[in-house]
Amino acid sequence: MTDRDQDRVARVRDVFDDWALRGRATAMAESHAPVARRAVDGLTLARTSWFLDIGCGNGYAVRWAAEAAPEGRAVGLDVAPEMIALARRLSAHHANAEFTVARFPEHDLPHGRFAAIFSMEVFYYLPDLDAALGETVRLLRPGGRFACAVDYYGENPASHGWPADLGVEMTLLDAAGWREAFRRAGFASVTQDRVRIPAGDPRDGWKESEGSLLTIGVRS
Repeated sequence: MTDRDQDRVARVRDVFDDWALRGRATAMAESHAPVARRAVDGLTLARTSWFLDIGCGNGYAVRWAAEAAPEGRAVGLDVAPEMIALARRLSAHHANAEFTVARFPEHDLPHGRFAAIFSMEVFYYLPDLDAALGETVRLLRPGGRFACAVDYYGENPASHGWPADLGVEMTLLDAAGWREAFRRAGFASVTQDRVRIPAGDPRDGWKESEGSLLTIGVRS
């Protein structure tokens, strides 16, 4: 990893650690929940499914999966240690949930084991998107599905100032660019949807007009 990439990852880690410490993680989870719930429900977990959330934040989606797949395994990865500490505290009563600090695509999880992988607002932060998507394919079992939701994308101009606002470098792709990246990574089929929800704040009117971009890839 280049020095520039290391700086990018460190900046993302610091931002999310700060949010965890200042209580912003809860508001962030509540904001993402309507889109995340639709994406996770669409993964149709069985009781024994293995589920992975890449960039899990406070672990809300991992807890959903742990309840939907009580005989499976629900795993959350996040680069921010404070987020992982919070997720562990909030998930103490979910015996099949576990959390690891990891700088994806670096991890120690088994390839070919996960039925479902989810990520909300994470993949555009990763320095090497192709490597991250390729590793996601390898983690899935045959027929496994990856649901990736992003709000920072080409067709949502309201999001284009976020890198400057946060001081974090991000990868901007339009919907076609995300489809192509998934295909380049080796997903056998790729579908997309724009998930629109009522905006609770006038400043978030894009949630109703543009919505979140949800890209789903299936491993062959």
